[in-house]
Parts: sequence; structure tokens; C-alpha cells
Amino acid sequence: MRAEDLLDAPARAPRALRRVAVAADTEVGTRRLQRAIALLALLGLAALFRAGTARPLDPFLVNEPVPSKVPGFPQVAFRVRPGATGTAASGPSLCALLADTEQRRQTGLMARHDLGGYDGMVFRFPAQATSSFYMRNTPLPLSIAWFDASGRFVGSADMAPCPDRPDCPLYGPNRPYLFGLEVTQGGLKALGVGPGSSIAVGGACAGH
Repeated sequence: MRAEDLLDAPARAPRALRRVAVAADTEVGTRRLQRAIALLALLGLAALFRAGTARPLDPFLVNEPVPSKVPGFPQVAFRVRPGATGTAASGPSLCALLADTEQRRQTGLMARHDLGGYDGMVFRFPAQATSSFYMRNTPLPLSIAWFDASGRFVGSADMAPCPDRPDCPLYGPNRPYLFGLEVTQGGLKALGVGPGSSIAVGGACAGH
């Protein structure tokens, strides 16, 4: 060490001490910042887990349709209360394929040759509708009945198979409806469907 360095040492000492103090403060601040970041991360993770496991207030939001034996469609129970026509016992529990989304309603029974062992297909709409049905690319002759929001019968029709072309005949009732029930042609009477009858849709199918 040079002599002048020894002479300057007292003057440099305060500056060195200040640098040490600043470094110490910086290190403490860094540690505090790291701890704060870690704490925030833990709180965020805890909130994420709470949100991921919380159940919705409405239990129907988590209800999933029961799968059926026909790919792409769930199944649902339904009952028909006969009116002036039909011979079926009052309100037997039946099981149908359920077309409850736009895609399922558009597909319906296209390209099918049978009902897959079900009593029919129920078309359920989000609100009362007036749109028509057709039989494009549907080789199975069908009968359809429409029911309003109260489940009351509003009309029916027999529908003939139609090739895959855009000019197939249209079928629809003259009043708004909420449900459509398709069965093999001629099968409505056996279920008791006709003027004065009503339908109830919902619940699990028995034996499927």
C-alpha cells in the first residue's frame, strides 16, 4: 500500500461504510421483495384452488345428460297422458333419445334405420318454436307430435323418408311448440298421443 493511500484511508472510510450500508439495505429490500412476491404467489394459488373446487349455487349447472347407446345423444325419460285417442295406460315411463342442442336437433334421426331400442326421440327447444321439420337423409319413416310449453298436444304428422336433397317436404304444426316427439311411423297411437293428450319430459330412464 502506498503512503498516500494510508493518508487517504480516513477520508475513504465513511464512503466505504456508506456503500456497505447501501448494499445491506439493498439486500434487505431484495429479501423483503422476494418474500412479498412469494406470499402473493401463495395467496393466488390458494384462490385458484378454491375457485377450481367451488360448486355452483345452482345444482342444475353441473347436471350432465345421461349418455345413451346412440353416440352423440343423451337419453331422457318421458310420460304420455292419453287424451281422446290411444290405448296406452296412463303415464307409463318411457325412454327416448334427447335432442336438446342445436346440433342434435339438426342431426335428429338422419341416416338411421331404427331408434336403437328407444321409444322415440324427444326434441327439446330452449323456447317455444314455430320452425318446421323435414326428413332429409332420413330413411326411417317417422311420425311426429308437437307439444307446447305446458306439455299439451298441438299437432302431429306422418313424415316420409326423403333423399339427401334440399327440397324435402316440411312438416310443422299451426301453433308454437316446445317439444317434438318422433317415433316410428304409426307409433303415436300406441303411446296414447293425440288430441287432448300431454307429455312430461325429464328424469332418468329405467332399464337402459
